[in-house]
Parts: sequence; structure tokens; C-alpha cells
Amino acid sequence: MGNAIVLCSGGLDSVVTGHYVKKTLGYKKGIILFFNYGQKSLERERECSKKCAKDLDYDFMEIELPELSKLSPSLINVGGKVKKLSREDLKDTKEESKKFYVPFRNTAFLVYALALAESLFIKNKGIYEIFLGFKNEGSESYPDTTEEYVKEMNRLMDVASNGKFVINAPMIKKDKEDIVKLGDSLDVDFKETHSCYVSNGACGSCLACMLRKEGFYWSGIKDPTEYVGN
Repeated sequence: MGNAIVLCSGGLDSVVTGHYVKKTLGYKKGIILFFNYGQKSLERERECSKKCAKDLDYDFMEIELPELSKLSPSLINVGGKVKKLSREDLKDTKEESKKFYVPFRNTAFLVYALALAESLFIKNKGIYEIFLGFKNEGSESYPDTTEEYVKEMNRLMDVASNGKFVINAPMIKKDKEDIVKLGDSLDVDFKETHSCYVSNGACGSCLACMLRKEGFYWSGIKDPTEYVGN
């Protein structure tokens, strides 16, 4: 089995992906790759990503992208009122999702991940496959989280690199409750994951927190998260 680079935000989806890569797919050697792009929940995201690396006995690497935060209009980066959502609001989240979209964020992340993979290949340190925690968002997916996007990024990688790497998104067809169930089966410590878009605590009412709550609710597994807004 080869080596893995797992792009990790410390969130539920990416941490479960990391555990899946190590425990199910059998990638014994890996790197948890974390990006600092001026997000409001930076400190907690970093803590959870480092904990994931420690639990999996993977290396931890952080890349800083300060210019991305300067370009971003997203509420993940900039000030502004964040709507407190209810379960009823989750019936249609398309407009709310737009407020948190960071333009070309995932493409920027993948370019650096591919640069890392190719650099390691050139240094004869092996072939590293890249893993993402993208999940099924149906018709409300961001443009850089879809199956088509992953396919096209793999095509770009084929023509733009000397190494032969694959970008994988093993959770992309799963719903949030499926990922919670999978994480539970892999003994993921859900307390050491962070989904909140707007703070280092879990606010309990932003879009990410509400989707996390729903995932646990429909999975039938107890949510151990302490929501500071509750």
C-alpha cells in the first residue's frame, strides 16, 4: 500500500476520512495536511487536525495561505451577521450556503497538495495519493466539491505533473449521517472534531453546526458536542 496525503480541516468529514484511509484502506504512512487561510475557527480546527494526525500516527503539516483570506468574501473569513438557523431552515440552504463559499479555496488547497505529492515523488520518498473529505450535498454542492470537479482535477493532474497521483474523495456519495455511522465504527473521537464555521467554539446555529446536528440525529448516535450557543 502507498502513502496518503489527507486534506484535513479538523471537521467531522475530513477526520473520518483520515481514519478511513488508515484503518480501512490500509495506508500506514500519511500526512495530515492543514491549511491556515485566516478562518475564524483556525485554532480549534488546527487542534483537531493535529489530534487526528496523532491518533493515526501520521505526520502533520500546515500550509499558510494568508492572501486567500484577503480575497475571500466568505463569512468564514470576514465579519458579518451569521443567521441563527433552525431545523426548518435546513429544507433549503442554497442561499445560506453562498454566504460561506470561499472562491477557489479547494483548488488552491489541491494545487499545494499536488505540489507536495510531486515534490516527495521527485525526492524518491514514494507516491502519495491525495484524499479529500468531500461529502454528498446534492443539488446544493459548492462547485469545487462535486464528483465532476474531482474528475477534472485528476485530469489536470495527469497533464500537469510528472508523477502519477490520484485525488480521491471516498465520502463524496455519503450523507452526513452515513459519515457519522462510519466514524463511530472506526472509533473516531467526535469530541475532537470541529464543524463550526464562525468560531473556535461550536455556536450551535450556523449552517455547519446545524448540518452536524442533523447528521448525528439521523444516525441515531449521540452527539457529544458542547454547543456554546445552546
